[in-house]
Amino acid sequence: MRQSPFRRVLVPVVTATLLLAPSPALAAPPPPFRDPALPVAARIDDLLSRLTADEKISLLHQYQPAIPRLGIGVFKTGTEALHGVAWSTDYDNNGAVVKADGTVFPQAVGLASTWDPALVKQVGAAVGQEARGFNARNPTLWGLNLWAPVVNLLRDPRWGRNEEGYSEDPHLTGALATAYGRGIQGDDPRYLQAAPTLKHYLAYNNEVSRDTSNSSVPPKILHDYDEQAFKIPLEAGAANAVMPSYNLVNGRPNTVSPDLGGALRKWAPQDIAVVSDAGAPSNLVNSEKYYATKAEADAAAIKAGLDSFTDNDTNGAITVAAVKEALERGLLTMADVEKADRHLLSLRFRLGEFDPPGRNPYAKITPAVINSPAHQALARKAADEQVVLLRNNANALPLSAAAGRKVAVVGPLSDTLYEDWYSGAMPYRVTPKQGIAERAAVTSSEGVDRIALKDLGTGRYLTAPATAGKVTAGGTTAGTPESFDVYDWGAGKNTLRAAANGKFLSFSGGALVNDADQPSGWFVQQQLKLDPQPDGSYVLEYAGNEVNEPWFGPNRFAAVGADGVLTISAPDAAHATKFGREVLSSGISSAVDAARGADTAVVVVGSMPFINGREANDRTSTSLAPAQRALIEAVAKANPHTVVVVENSYPTTGWDTLPVPAIVWTSHAGQETGHAVADVLFGDVDPGGRLTQTWYASDEGLPSILDYDISKTGMTYQYYRGKPLYPFGYGLSYTSFRYGPTRASLAGSSVRVSVDVTNTGARAGTDVVQLYSKDSGVQRLRDFERVTLAPHQTRTVQFSVPVADLAAWDPARGRSVVTAGFREFSVGRNAVDLGAAQRVFVPGERALPRDLSRSTPAENFDDYSGITLTDTAKTSGTSVAAAAGNWVAYRNVALNGPARFSASVSTVEPSSVTVRLDSPTGPVLGTAQVPSTGDRYAYTTVTAALAKATGRHDVYLTFDGPVNLATFSLR
Repeated sequence: MRQSPFRRVLVPVVTATLLLAPSPALAAPPPPFRDPALPVAARIDDLLSRLTADEKISLLHQYQPAIPRLGIGVFKTGTEALHGVAWSTDYDNNGAVVKADGTVFPQAVGLASTWDPALVKQVGAAVGQEARGFNARNPTLWGLNLWAPVVNLLRDPRWGRNEEGYSEDPHLTGALATAYGRGIQGDDPRYLQAAPTLKHYLAYNNEVSRDTSNSSVPPKILHDYDEQAFKIPLEAGAANAVMPSYNLVNGRPNTVSPDLGGALRKWAPQDIAVVSDAGAPSNLVNSEKYYATKAEADAAAIKAGLDSFTDNDTNGAITVAAVKEALERGLLTMADVEKADRHLLSLRFRLGEFDPPGRNPYAKITPAVINSPAHQALARKAADEQVVLLRNNANALPLSAAAGRKVAVVGPLSDTLYEDWYSGAMPYRVTPKQGIAERAAVTSSEGVDRIALKDLGTGRYLTAPATAGKVTAGGTTAGTPESFDVYDWGAGKNTLRAAANGKFLSFSGGALVNDADQPSGWFVQQQLKLDPQPDGSYVLEYAGNEVNEPWFGPNRFAAVGADGVLTISAPDAAHATKFGREVLSSGISSAVDAARGADTAVVVVGSMPFINGREANDRTSTSLAPAQRALIEAVAKANPHTVVVVENSYPTTGWDTLPVPAIVWTSHAGQETGHAVADVLFGDVDPGGRLTQTWYASDEGLPSILDYDISKTGMTYQYYRGKPLYPFGYGLSYTSFRYGPTRASLAGSSVRVSVDVTNTGARAGTDVVQLYSKDSGVQRLRDFERVTLAPHQTRTVQFSVPVADLAAWDPARGRSVVTAGFREFSVGRNAVDLGAAQRVFVPGERALPRDLSRSTPAENFDDYSGITLTDTAKTSGTSVAAAAGNWVAYRNVALNGPARFSASVSTVEPSSVTVRLDSPTGPVLGTAQVPSTGDRYAYTTVTAALAKATGRHDVYLTFDGPVNLATFSLR
């Protein structure tokens, strides 16, 4: 039995006199830190004064141990709560994950598709209540610092964690994160219901090499785009903590970003804590090799602003030892430790931990709130609102609810609901088939093939036991034990469900066993490939996530041993057992049979959240699985009135060529998914959901997922110049809307915009009215309002945009600036379907030419080719990292005959920097030779005489070899 991380405190033997209960008159008053009448800062001061050095250091780990002598209990940062309380790492140090059985709301991308901050706040409030309920059930396991929401912007649909975020747009993301965070916090002016944590700071959208990849982001994109999703909820006071991401930004790991103790805390009106992602502090030494020792790494993280170390699971001893070593070596002071402790204790005080009973209203919450009827109703409402109608030709929807109507509900997702990595355990499940069956007579088929696999060497069939166990090659005929249902998830990946017990095959200790309710787990060990061979046979290839780990070993193909047990034991197809694949029943034929006699066929397809991209695994394609596409085409041919429900958590391609009249999208929307699908299909709910990402026409043309400069790559609606399959903000209704002319004017310090919206149809409906601005060719969402209108009702929708919100990063000034000039404002139904733009003059600062006579950060360029951005020093600063043939440009520079170029540079190889005018090959003003400085962090100053130049010019710096350029000037 492993030792609990919460070490027992041995109470020493005391004299009988001390054991006598004191009289009330002699009872010592509570210490000041327990006095709620005192300011929180004073209470923290008092508590810190009572802690020993060891106790102060112990608070830095995720699992803060109890301090019995002061009556202080354990405290843990981090309970997952992305769309409901999800899971928590088991505190007994066995590595287990304990899933919550609370209300499972739609995935975050689904919640965002409602475009309804008020609803999202209600969901956040329910999640905060249930977090209190779980905390009351087990305060050691379920902490009140919740790790949600995720506000990373969804700039690339291939990101494996797309389902966890809200939107590709910072304004929409910020508004929804603010709503969710405020809901979690509760509305009490003094106490927090629970403490939300924004994840993951910053510029994190790839899983491939996520702990070592560098997000090279020009300052304009960094400040105007990536930072805004965090800045908005922090400035609104809707978050109490922030988690830095694993990746590097401009060469520096986010775990030691100076923003942790700088920008983040400047944005927040109240104290916040900064908590690391799991294992990130150790990455600084291990995978990233940014520091040589853990003492140096932990010291740097604390000095940068990290407060809580989520490292080494529940074992805080390693962090404690590293911090102690850092103190001994003078890398840290106890004041640094206390500063971090203050941020963490501030959370605990606001959660009411140290106040007398009865003071904190949230302390009265009991486990009875968990999956309460009210929360179930809210889950259904949220699932209803997030559904997006993508196509509705000839009013194929809504379906008739007339008696006697027959609906075929087919497809691999028709009668199941899947959880994702950040889902709780659904307390009940309403599948699409079940939801539709409440309204119509249903015929059904999952539309998957049932097969048998015969060992061609022995003639024996693979056989699964009736209870979970090892699969063997033992059957002589293809009966139920020899039958397996094949699910195709695309990219060649399949799952096999044993007909013997309805469980999926999993890799376990070498053998394949039928023991999984659904694909799940960190390594998703239910993934298999049925690889066709040239001779017409098949081999089974294991495709679990861990095959990419260096420790996995060479064997990933299945072979039947002498004992008949099927194991993953062959290094390649040549050494694997060859099988014959016998189709016992065709999934397409079964679905077609169900659809042929129905009034409507509903085909439910989509993704498996543990397979089609997730944490640690990006997608290589956004196209629909081939078997699912074939199923839709076959059913549509058999029944022209075919409706497709696509249930997934990222944009998918290919819908423009599918021959069906209606397409509906839903996220994996939790326990009420089936009711929501039925509510929309039958018209009880008007589909008011809208897309929060651009749906591109195909994967072709998408840039590298590692390229974060969306202005260069043309990603998101802000910069995309092609024709999208479906634009950002898109969604249809069962009614029609007319937008009047946009009216826009300056009113004091805001731009006022209004538009009349009329429901021109015969039924009530919901639309999302969207306001966009355009400046220098860049389009941005500025505001939105979800409106529900009765038939023929008109409503005037009004927006007010503070002029200050129109600020944009000015590379020449190195700060955000509202530049005086005209802005265009448009209102419409999505980023493409907009009314005529109205121009409004906005007061602000004058546009000025660049002045390069001052020391200029090289990162503040206007354009570039080939360069990346890197860290000037490990603590702060950003430099241009160039190679031969690269260049950077600085536009509209006022030159007054500068005589000398001066630059701060580093390089390990001799190189040169050339100053040119007006193009990368333009006239040369001068060239500075750069000698080797011996180390990338060792900077020196180089100079060069310049030819005389005057007037306005674009200045280009071109590079003839590797150079890190921090600053430069032309004087």
